[in-house]
Amino acid sequence: MFPFHVITGQTARSIISGSRPELVKTVEDTYLAHDRGESVNPNSYFLKFPDKPDSRIIALPAYLGGENDVAGIKWIGSFPRNIDSGIPHASAVLLLNDYTTGYPFACLEASQISAARTAASAALAAERLTGGRRAGTVAVIGSGIIARNILEFFAAQQWNIDSFAIHDQNPQYSQALADYTQQQLGYSAHTALGRQDAVSGADVVILATTAGTPYITEPEEFSAGQVVLNISLRDIGPEVVSESYNILDDIDHCLTAGTSPHLAEQKYKHRGFITGTLADVINGRARVGDDRPVLFSPFGLGVLDLAVGMHVYRLALNAQETVPINDFFAETQRWSPARETSSA
Repeated sequence: MFPFHVITGQTARSIISGSRPELVKTVEDTYLAHDRGESVNPNSYFLKFPDKPDSRIIALPAYLGGENDVAGIKWIGSFPRNIDSGIPHASAVLLLNDYTTGYPFACLEASQISAARTAASAALAAERLTGGRRAGTVAVIGSGIIARNILEFFAAQQWNIDSFAIHDQNPQYSQALADYTQQQLGYSAHTALGRQDAVSGADVVILATTAGTPYITEPEEFSAGQVVLNISLRDIGPEVVSESYNILDDIDHCLTAGTSPHLAEQKYKHRGFITGTLADVINGRARVGDDRPVLFSPFGLGVLDLAVGMHVYRLALNAQETVPINDFFAETQRWSPARETSSA
């Protein structure tokens, strides 16, 4: 009656790798469901540490209605210093709860799910904001796991791209991603020594770094019509934000925690620089022009983790690739004195 399943990261990545186009559609449908009010997505909670100001663990609770009808929470750690030891900076788990009983029924390794929903969101936004799946040059700033996942989703969506220009503070990382892009994804790719070298002339810019404070502060760094996927959220200063079209995933959520749009709101004391949400763009309620840069800033909604998590859970369950724990719950019937007496 109360099954509980564990799904490993290897299983999650295998399922995600085989269904990226479906996940882009899943993310789009979830944005639209959220826009219709078919979800509950409270503010994320940040657990911070006095002696590690750059590190945090974030709780993202959410409920997603419709065909999913599931609640849950992602618990994701972000420890940038991990990179110095050669391990990813992020780790996560996702708990899924049955909406009828409230009982959790699955625990998934969620760094793969988090990366997939982020990458699917980026690919969807790039398509909607450029009006297609064609780009001359795509600049990639930051060469970690998120950047790799985004490029994998671009490839799965069959983008026609002339070349990727990749820059990372560590040249070895940018070279590794360039090699992967050429050898595994089949695109032309090269490394750029400087950030400006990568960004200049690019149609799409992907920011996927671990930056905690803005370093892009000059409005002229991005050109008119350039679509910038502000995935890492804190690379861009408020001066640049105010001179751009700004598309967010959720306005109230994104204007928190020192994101680039949040810093702009704090500096200018208004939200007039916000053009709308991605759902507004999809539904035709918001439009961007080619006279200013276009910034997409996704804070990352817990409902997206639920949607992608349910996709992985269903396929893993059907393929019998979960780890069932049949006696996870010690008691599954409510105790009563009568039952205790009859069994004595």
